[in-house]
Amino acid sequence: MPPLPPVLKYGLPVDSFLIADGTVRPNQHLSHILSDYGVGMGIIDQIARESKEVFDVRKIRGGNRYTIFQTPDSLAEARYFIYENSATDYYVFELFDSLKVYRGEKEIETKLRTGHGEIQSSLWNTMKDNGLDPMLALRLSDIFAWSIDFYAIQKGDKFRVIYDEMFVDSVSIGIGNIYAVQFDHMGTENYAFRFFQDERFDYFDEEGQSLRKAFLKSPLEFARISSRFSHSRMHPVLRIRRPHHGVDYAAPKGTPVRTIGDGTVIARAYQARGGGNYLKVKHNSVYTTTYMHLSGFAKGVVQGARVQQGQVIGFVGSTGLSTGPHLDFRVHKNGTPVDPLKVEAPPVEPVNESRMPEYVTMKDSLLTELQKIRWDVEALAGTNPD
Repeated sequence: MPPLPPVLKYGLPVDSFLIADGTVRPNQHLSHILSDYGVGMGIIDQIARESKEVFDVRKIRGGNRYTIFQTPDSLAEARYFIYENSATDYYVFELFDSLKVYRGEKEIETKLRTGHGEIQSSLWNTMKDNGLDPMLALRLSDIFAWSIDFYAIQKGDKFRVIYDEMFVDSVSIGIGNIYAVQFDHMGTENYAFRFFQDERFDYFDEEGQSLRKAFLKSPLEFARISSRFSHSRMHPVLRIRRPHHGVDYAAPKGTPVRTIGDGTVIARAYQARGGGNYLKVKHNSVYTTTYMHLSGFAKGVVQGARVQQGQVIGFVGSTGLSTGPHLDFRVHKNGTPVDPLKVEAPPVEPVNESRMPEYVTMKDSLLTELQKIRWDVEALAGTNPD
């Protein structure tokens, strides 16, 4: 019988070493960790300098895990220090001879999963109650952002889904691809099927129509960008550094401002020490846009009004804290500010006619698998036989 292969951890044979695992404490540096295992300051200083091109040891963060490989004798000399930078990435520091440093990556195992749930309180809680990763709720809200208002889902709504879950060292690290979803909302069945078209994957319904709508690229037809999205910008009036989570478009006073997508006006107000006259439009349960420093509002644009993509909602001005006429335009995704210039405007074209036979075959296959997922509470959620 041939000998069993060695057990490896980070590519090193564990049987040849004494292994010590630990977690970086707050404000703990590499020197603190290695000196506790008898590594001299000369070696620590040299390894810190030699590693800069691969990994800056000053970026070691509290809460991350590390492992020390020691010689299997009474001296227990540290030979390798491994720092886990993320769930998948790690760095190996060789503490002998040439003091090398190199990056490694753990193998990710992908498992096909199915899940289902019926809403009792919130989608997030339903995920947890059914043994599913709650982050799946955010993924579903993004897929159906234009067809379902996830702030209005109600008790009795239900879903079933086919997706990938990713594992490292048998521990789940998140959701991978989502292949098919059925989400029943207010008595209406909503479907999503993942399909590759126009050099990207997107989601389409049972008829091959895209689930997404595109945003306009800009709220102004003609303007120049005078300030970009930044987490630290010198404020032109206050003369202090603070985040600027928007894009400034310089334009003459009175220039029409358009909403970049269909939605509902959820705020029309004035902020003296900030945005001046501003409007906030909720497009769906994921995206909200804000238009600031307006000189005035368009007729009929009041709180609660429905607006359509391209509709004039206001006019460029210099109200509030402003050095001159411009529009401060902001986008929030799931409540978090994002760079308006980097928001994807995915295609809204349906499945190409020439690709429809291929799409229908794939869709019918996935639909059959979806319908195998039982709605009742006896079904096992989030698990598939391996």
